[in-house]
Amino acid sequence: MARRPLPRILSKDSAQLARTQIARSRELARTAADSATDVLHPLITVTRGLRLLAAAGRRRWADTPKDRRGPLMFLVASVIFAVALMPYGPLLAVIALMAAAGWQGRDRTPPAPDGPDESQIERLQSLYEALVPYFSSPEDPAPLYAHGGEWDKAFPAHEFDDAGRVDHLVIRYPAYFPDGESDARARIEQLLTAKSGRGREYRFGWDEEGNQLTVTVLPPLPADIPAQHFVTAPGETVLGFSDPSEVQRTLPLSYGEEQIDVPPIVWRTGVRSTEPHLLAMGHPGTGVSTLLRSIALQALRYGDVLIVDGGGTGEYACLTGRDGVLTVECALPGALASLEWAAQETERRLVAINLARQAGDPPPADSRRALWILVDRPSVFAHLAAADGRRDPQELLQVPLRHGRAANLTVVVAEQFDSADTLGDAVRQHTRARVVLGAATPRQVEAVLGAPPHTTPLGQVPPGRGYARLGSGPVHRLQVPCTPDPYDDATSDADRQAVLGLLPPRATIVAAEPAQPREPTDLTKPAVPVEAVAAEPS
Repeated sequence: MARRPLPRILSKDSAQLARTQIARSRELARTAADSATDVLHPLITVTRGLRLLAAAGRRRWADTPKDRRGPLMFLVASVIFAVALMPYGPLLAVIALMAAAGWQGRDRTPPAPDGPDESQIERLQSLYEALVPYFSSPEDPAPLYAHGGEWDKAFPAHEFDDAGRVDHLVIRYPAYFPDGESDARARIEQLLTAKSGRGREYRFGWDEEGNQLTVTVLPPLPADIPAQHFVTAPGETVLGFSDPSEVQRTLPLSYGEEQIDVPPIVWRTGVRSTEPHLLAMGHPGTGVSTLLRSIALQALRYGDVLIVDGGGTGEYACLTGRDGVLTVECALPGALASLEWAAQETERRLVAINLARQAGDPPPADSRRALWILVDRPSVFAHLAAADGRRDPQELLQVPLRHGRAANLTVVVAEQFDSADTLGDAVRQHTRARVVLGAATPRQVEAVLGAPPHTTPLGQVPPGRGYARLGSGPVHRLQVPCTPDPYDDATSDADRQAVLGLLPPRATIVAAEPAQPREPTDLTKPAVPVEAVAAEPS
């Protein structure tokens, strides 16, 4: 019997080819629909006109008093009879009816203006005049920017929103403008933000080769996406959501009563990760604790979590006593003991994995299970430890940070900007995934992420809003999912139930069995050798 071939798994190239074919078929269908509309346009116009004429006739008949409907019907019948008796009367009547229907059914939508209106021209002219001091030079024989010059040569493309403000703008600038200097760019971006309208986020795309600057207004990110189970693989953590143009992946989410696809910022951890640890910075009330709660809820699906809360505000009390939560420490002695155990656990895992590899066996199960260490505001413990003469807890994080990837251990550190100078070198060097939340200046964002943001900051920043950068990748806008403290009175019922639904059940405490009395050892019997005990299956 001939073997039936197995179904072939779609590769990356075949999937790309399938998407291309689908897009091509959609384009063909759209072209066919447009062609059919062009061919049937006269028929559609006449049909629309006949419908309007019939509606006008019905309204005329309804408005006519009942005592005048009889003479009106007699007059209409007389006209029809006279037209029927005339030579070519019916043909002329049909032609007249079609002409009237075509006139009534014509498209009366006013045509869109070809160029900007007067208010838009004034706005573009003011932008042009504001850029003259920055893009002009007295030594330029043919300046592109000059007082009283023509703005249409400097702005080849422009779009406006419904409010009349600039929505998209392409700006040409002379080649001698120092577009490679960050200070020069910052001055232009600040000027365009002030002149185009405050309260919005702008993305500036500098094309240094073509001497063009593209200004795009970004839509606001949704700030009320509730916490939920995300469709991710083990080792993937959703930090938040970003712009569709910056992320090639989407996640299906429940947004109120609708199902939407939102582009996520996915942080990959584990043995193969190049960014095994994360550092989050922000001001008080910017959503740093919300980010850690969201990470903890996702980590508990596939691993264990150890939380050290230096703030002492009870932000993680909802996780106490849950399955997978090893401990939630808010005091210095407990924090030191927990972090010391984490360092020893890292070393134990490394030894166990090394022995298993030398023996040619897979790593033990307890070494493969992910372990997360979440430390919120370690600077508080550092100050208390220095005052009490104890060891700085950040020193205990050196071993998990340096060897955590090989031991399947992930460290997340959250700190505020006012205590950023207290972070140790190990935290700064080994946290390649970075997050900045809140109203931070571009210099603060660049100091944490290592690269400046490509968008302007907002004046009023919602909680959980900021920027994220994974390793040496680009800087993305970030909105953390709404994961508030369910025990907070200010939390709404819907958000409270969403977070409580994600919490694992309470850990069951098994009572210790009473110790059985041992029988006296018979010294006459030979002892069991250690090799035999080790050879027995566990």
